Amino acid sequence: MLADYIAQMIEEMLNEGNGTLELQRNEMANRLGCVPSQISYVISSRFTPERGYMIESRRGGGGCIRIIRKQIGRDEYMMHFFCSVGDSIEESETEAYLQNLYGNELISDREYHIIRSATSNASLSGIPAEKRNAVRAALFKQILLSLMSV
Repeated sequence: MLADYIAQMIEEMLNEGNGTLELQRNEMANRLGCVPSQISYVISSRFTPERGYMIESRRGGGGCIRIIRKQIGRDEYMMHFFCSVGDSIEESETEAYLQNLYGNELISDREYHIIRSATSNASLSGIPAEKRNAVRAALFKQILLSLMSV
């Protein structure tokens, strides 16, 4: 799939650049034979704050997109996630955060499964659907705070 190839290519360039990459969307699209919006889609869907990335874009002069993979300590990482969660979060977003925490060895396999279970739609089924994401966000933020003090 083209999106997977683009993501893999960006990840490789990030590795070569020690976690920082500046790219021109149009140039990359021409090189890959796709439309620039495909590059934008991959960046906006796969290189998100909950996955540990910061995105900056500049317009004019051809414009460019800078992608930065966060290289920070455990508590800073947790605090970044805490601030990124906001007042509401969907189950799939929580899963992305957890995969990132687990993939970076900031939580154990056991913690991953416990937090995933506690924040799942199944665990929150007694809460009205329109309030579930707000409750999940509050719960997840409290868990992140607890993990910082460990």
